[in-house]
Amino acid sequence: MDLQLKDKLFLIGGATAGFGNAVARALIAEGAKVIAVARNAENLSEFQSQFPYQIEAINGDITDGEIIDEIVNYIGDRKLDGIFVNAGGPPAKPALETTMEDWDLAWFTVVRWKIDLTLKLMPKFREQAYGRILFVESVSVKQPIENLVLSNSLRMAVVGFAKTLSQEVGKEGITVNVLAPGYHDTHAVKRVLQKKADSSGKSYEEIQRSLENNIPVGRMGLPNEFASLAVWLLSPLSAYITGQTISVDGGVMAGSFG
Repeated sequence: MDLQLKDKLFLIGGATAGFGNAVARALIAEGAKVIAVARNAENLSEFQSQFPYQIEAINGDITDGEIIDEIVNYIGDRKLDGIFVNAGGPPAKPALETTMEDWDLAWFTVVRWKIDLTLKLMPKFREQAYGRILFVESVSVKQPIENLVLSNSLRMAVVGFAKTLSQEVGKEGITVNVLAPGYHDTHAVKRVLQKKADSSGKSYEEIQRSLENNIPVGRMGLPNEFASLAVWLLSPLSAYITGQTISVDGGVMAGSFG
């Protein structure tokens, strides 16, 4: 299937690891061009060297307001076809172990920067009468996950923002969606599993086996599987899909509307 992505330009957060890297690579394979944002300068330079004609690199923390301004200025007057709003999540903690400092920091790292980036790019999307905005959150927005109270709570705010925005700009050729991944083979999930292992006294391997036994497909997902859906949602073919929060979880969500 031709996803009609050749030479289109996308902004990708967290582009050197996990979901960000998988989505960037999938877009590149479709002939798209990518502005890759990542904190690790060495990894970013190495990634860019693999695809020098398709990757433009911005080294920095995409959650930082100054970096967001740099990104907007860097894009300038060029057409931007879509953004993959992605960065690391908050630390794994149960509610009773959090401090107000944890909550203040999580507001900035989970919510605030996403709204800032989106609103600063909205004039461009509206002028173009086209755009694809795709947030990466977690299945915790549908079903709380143990020891992830910061993610469980604040990612819901992003879903509310995305849904409201989708209703405001839907007639302008702009779609806004959220992907809610379950357990995938990424560093972020490995940190969660290690937290469970440390708190339970069980080994990491025991925790992973127990987890996978409760996933209907019997295993964790792969980042490239997640990316296949993300890239379609970033493509022109997804024009009639907006305001949705879509689980990518191997069937973990038990509800009929998972």
